[in-house]
Amino acid sequence: MKKYYLIGAAVGLMAISAVFLKQWVGKEKDAGEKHLVKVRIGWQVPWATQGQLSEVMQKTEILKNNGMVGDFKGFSSGAPLNEAALAGDVDVIFTADQPAATLLSKDPEWKIIGRLMYNRVGLYVPPKSAINSVADLKNKTVAMPFGAAAQRMALRVELEAGLNPQKDVKNINLGIYEQADLVKDANSTKWGNIDALAGFDPTVASFEDKGLIRLLNVENVVSVIVMSNKFIKENPDAPVKFLKAFKESYAYYKNNRQQADGWFTDGANLSITPKALEISAAVEPNLVKGNDITIGFKPDDYRILQEAADFIFDQGLVKTKVNMKDYIDLSYLNQL
Repeated sequence: MKKYYLIGAAVGLMAISAVFLKQWVGKEKDAGEKHLVKVRIGWQVPWATQGQLSEVMQKTEILKNNGMVGDFKGFSSGAPLNEAALAGDVDVIFTADQPAATLLSKDPEWKIIGRLMYNRVGLYVPPKSAINSVADLKNKTVAMPFGAAAQRMALRVELEAGLNPQKDVKNINLGIYEQADLVKDANSTKWGNIDALAGFDPTVASFEDKGLIRLLNVENVVSVIVMSNKFIKENPDAPVKFLKAFKESYAYYKNNRQQADGWFTDGANLSITPKALEISAAVEPNLVKGNDITIGFKPDDYRILQEAADFIFDQGLVKTKVNMKDYIDLSYLNQL
């Protein structure tokens, strides 16, 4: 009889121990979670290659392994993302050069802590258009998203071709998403009353992949990681932790392209081919096999960033002219 009592007591003790172990593990887990730095990340859902990097950070343990937990807030473009930043709803944003300059002109309490990516902007015509050069745009209508880097590029190359953008060309505003309703026929010579368009990837890459456009000019712009000074003051270690996680996200994307591209297209609900995403990503050296992951700036990047700030001021889009170098702090990168 004693034998059964002993067995029952042992089972009871094991059950009690299991309960205490579960509670202890739970407390340890809660304590660990409490030590994670929460960061609110503003990103642009339909924008490759930034989209893949954002999805990697959301769907892996990379942020957590670097002592952070992400609260990702998706936006359609740079303008509403800036509104969230100005309202204090995000701590860090992934954005292009021009929206970054716009934010800094309105609120200097932000700093650029690293390079997000390079991405393309293009000026293009229908495949069967009689327009063969930028100079041929005289007396033509060119549509583009005003305020975007694509507009800056289009107006600059018009000037370089000897055209006056205010007199010789009819430049009109057209959102990037509205272009898909126009660009559908590879046999087009015009898109309604529009002779040429300017835009940015992945839209340009998608048109290119489908043979729906002919590029007159294409070039890269610089996109950046911008973090709130308030957030940095409250979490002094956060910039280094975040940048370390970001570099690891690049490495993950490089080595898992198909998976990350799938996450991006599903999340963005985009109908875009793998080839188009490949075209978009081809300008980013971090995604080339064998290259080291670098998120600093080359000398020419500073010129492009300042060109963006000068453009929005000259166009009357902001009231304060920004010296971009004053807002770039690479000290955190040096600690990686």
